[in-house]
Amino acid sequence: MNRDKIKSVLLDAAMTAGKHMLSRISARAGFSEKTEISIVTETDKECEKIILDKILGAFPDHSILSEESDAIEGSHHRWIIDPIDGTTNFAHTFPASCVSIAYEEEGAVMMGAIYEPFRDEMFFAAKGAGSFLNGKRIFVSETKSLSHSLMATGFPYDRKERIDDYLAMIKTVLLLTHDIRRVGAAALDMCYVACGRFDGYWEANIEAWDKAAGMLIVTEAGGQVSDYSGNPMTLKGRQNVATNGLIHEELLKAIEPYRHVGINALK
Repeated sequence: MNRDKIKSVLLDAAMTAGKHMLSRISARAGFSEKTEISIVTETDKECEKIILDKILGAFPDHSILSEESDAIEGSHHRWIIDPIDGTTNFAHTFPASCVSIAYEEEGAVMMGAIYEPFRDEMFFAAKGAGSFLNGKRIFVSETKSLSHSLMATGFPYDRKERIDDYLAMIKTVLLLTHDIRRVGAAALDMCYVACGRFDGYWEANIEAWDKAAGMLIVTEAGGQVSDYSGNPMTLKGRQNVATNGLIHEELLKAIEPYRHVGINALK
């Protein structure tokens, strides 16, 4: 398989969809709430179509796993797509949404691109070749202790059922760290770990398309990813931790009492 062609299609699809997302959010002023919801749904679908047209136009036999449509199966080459990660942010015109696309061979993610159009930031990684932001090599932070770390987390969709567990876990980590941020887009959280803006990130119950590209970008930047027990992070796993590696064990110890959170939400 021509890796240069895959990279070219990957970056082009992510950027083109991201630019379309940006144009749609810029045109939303003055719409009613009902119209806004419709625009978010339409934009998600439009971005997905842009991506699928580019990928399947170049590789018509490849498989697809995308948030917004039925899976296309049958190939050892698979693209994992989130047309808009951070749809709630997009719905409120909060500038923290992105396009996330990963390319997988034989079950292993080989390339990933995450494009954030508001800052015009393209994060890219290729297995064994490092992680990059707008073409410049990036690395995780050198923060050595949880007490000096800036962390990120998210609130999963089942938070109404498990709110006490999530708040208790956040309280525990908050008291051990410098501070916590909640961006609202898992893919961006992992990118920000990769480039050193965050020292670590944890969240339960995100989907494969939320993390496929991000987990590669973190590891290729020198970071570490796992579940809450320290086992390898997988696309099907419900618990997700990404750090600079230096604070990984300390974070796992902090969230150890909450290992049950996410376990019962397997799909």
